[in-house]
Amino acid sequence: MRKNIKLTAFAAASAALALGLTACGSSSDPSSTKADGGKADASKPLVIAASPSPHADILNFVKDKLAAKEGLKLEVKEFTDYVLPNTATEQGQVDGNYFQHKPYLDDFNKKNGTHIVPVVNVHLEPLGLYSKKVKAIGDIKPGQTVAVPNDTTNEGRALQLLAANNLITLKEGVGTSAKLSDITDKKGLEFKELEAATVPRALNDVDAAVINGNYAIEADLKPAEDALVLEKSEGNPYANFLAVKAGNEKDPRIEKLAKLLGSDEVKKFIEEKYQGSVVPAAGAPAAS
Repeated sequence: MRKNIKLTAFAAASAALALGLTACGSSSDPSSTKADGGKADASKPLVIAASPSPHADILNFVKDKLAAKEGLKLEVKEFTDYVLPNTATEQGQVDGNYFQHKPYLDDFNKKNGTHIVPVVNVHLEPLGLYSKKVKAIGDIKPGQTVAVPNDTTNEGRALQLLAANNLITLKEGVGTSAKLSDITDKKGLEFKELEAATVPRALNDVDAAVINGNYAIEADLKPAEDALVLEKSEGNPYANFLAVKAGNEKDPRIEKLAKLLGSDEVKKFIEEKYQGSVVPAAGAPAAS
């Protein structure tokens, strides 16, 4: 039986009380110091915070099928938001996390003064445009409403997807930091900004919605089949990775997990389970 603990989205300021987890160590060897000045214990389970799907699913595959042969004790803590996994990692309540891409992490660290760093890329979740009211992207007409994620990086990413498919026009050079105010031609569309996790629930209330891959999967959508259009995977900067607090990259347990997440077994699991809705990132070292 999986011993996952599902943690819902409480306010970040109350994370320490809400989680009630003991700080876990990490460093290059069991006798060296952690990033927070304590002592690491490589014999303890490695506790990783993760979004439920596909992140926790992939980690649980590693836990159930691969970890024992590497002598790794792995525990998975599930979170349903994009804030608590990083605050819990920063505060030492978990040893690392697996849920985010580099543009989001950079923005989070800048805004929150945290010190989270990527370790290894694992997969890409192509962002997609979905609808329950139209069958094709060409059916989206002026006057209709499109929901987009409201966090800085995912909103910019969503707007770039819409622009790439000629639904809007953006200012030149805005890149992935694009905001609604950077749209120079809405082509008659209206926009609704929502927290990323809630966008799938808005599908019945809007004409179309740009949804993050993990939230689409959790909502029983099949991105490779149901999306009107998906991001291209080639050259995509949004690979999701294993991350830790700076200074804990050489924890031997983290190194073992990074090796397993980049294994052929995990690549095959992702390809077979998600059928193109989630794409392996080949275990490449994540950009720092």
